[in-house]
Amino acid sequence: MSDELFDDVVRRVPASAVDLDGEVRLETANRTQVELTPTDLEALLPPGHAARLVWRFVEGLDLSAFTATIRSREGRAGRPAIDPKILVALWLYATIDGVGSAREVDRLCYTHDAYRWLRGGVSVNYHTLSDFRMGHHGALDQLLTQSITVLLDKQVVTLNRITQDGTKIRASAGVRSFRRGERLRSCQQMARQQVARTRAEGDGVLPARRAAAQSRAAEERLARVEEALAQLPEIEAAKRRNRVRSAPKASTTDPDARVMKMMDGGYRPAYNVQFAADVAGQAIVGVDVTNGSERGALLPMLAQVEIRTGRQPGSLLVAGDYVSAAGICGVAARGVTLYAPIPKGANAPGSGAGTTDPAVTAWRARMDTPEAKQIYRARAGTAERINGDTHRHRAGGSIPVRGLTKVHTWALWAALAFNVMRVMEMVPHLMT
Repeated sequence: MSDELFDDVVRRVPASAVDLDGEVRLETANRTQVELTPTDLEALLPPGHAARLVWRFVEGLDLSAFTATIRSREGRAGRPAIDPKILVALWLYATIDGVGSAREVDRLCYTHDAYRWLRGGVSVNYHTLSDFRMGHHGALDQLLTQSITVLLDKQVVTLNRITQDGTKIRASAGVRSFRRGERLRSCQQMARQQVARTRAEGDGVLPARRAAAQSRAAEERLARVEEALAQLPEIEAAKRRNRVRSAPKASTTDPDARVMKMMDGGYRPAYNVQFAADVAGQAIVGVDVTNGSERGALLPMLAQVEIRTGRQPGSLLVAGDYVSAAGICGVAARGVTLYAPIPKGANAPGSGAGTTDPAVTAWRARMDTPEAKQIYRARAGTAERINGDTHRHRAGGSIPVRGLTKVHTWALWAALAFNVMRVMEMVPHLMT
């Protein structure tokens, strides 16, 4: 309406109809008021949504190992515990979604429809999420075995051929945190003094909560320094085996981490995360984490696969870094056919003078055939897919936790999420 037309309409309204006296009454915005908005959680997600498939997968798992540790029981005081199905489903979906922070998962549980649906109205917080993620290593290992059993039962995993590959992933520690023995002992003395100082300040000098936090931080620092000192002999022995003359160093941030040569040629603190995968099913059948090289990783992984599946694979495809005479003989003794490239140089198995084990001779003869080279080509596609997927699950390119046990737990979550995605790819065949 133009200004002229508006003025004309106002002039035609009788004066008695427009009362301009008194205070103007307006309904204005009040953004501090809490609104109770009705929500139909089932309507938030369409049928076939990934969160629904994750929940359906979790419902089929045996979570008795998680519920066995719950202290909230009928007839006892205390509030009910959160259903482990909710926490497992949240972390599996978050891992698939590339979210690795408990605080971020906590935020998404109240702002993102998929996480809200999985939460199902149950209150969660970041502390509970973080504790659950790292507090059930053994139970999580059993869940991975259950996922492999499902894929074996559906004949997705055949174990005719498996691959093993390691990825050196950046640890949550800096290079400058690595110190020699003398410096570590000095750090130990300073850490002990700090513990004594924080305990003294806790005697009424500081508020109780702040004093407890400072004391806990000081004690954790002292524990890491002492663990670094305890690991120095092991690091020194490894250097002697590899004929490295430099003085042994250990990290005061993550004593289990080791400086490794990375894919870009640089040297940084890292862990060696090992995955074994079925070539036909493209699913993970074994997980291990070490702070050393791949040279001695073959036989432990084969033993793990046998424990999880009840049998040995038909053949094993690995990179040249895994090749050693002991490894070749050990794999052959288990009745598994090894496919690995023949390393160059005089130190390669079977290349030197003297008696050669028949298993090494058979492996070298096999890898010279076109058939073996064709079979070996399947390794790259399987290994690269797994490595590419697990790369999505670590923030900033590094592992968000510290210590071999916690890194192994992190790797188990990544492996289980990978297998869940494999199951979802087969929907509806595997979800019935």
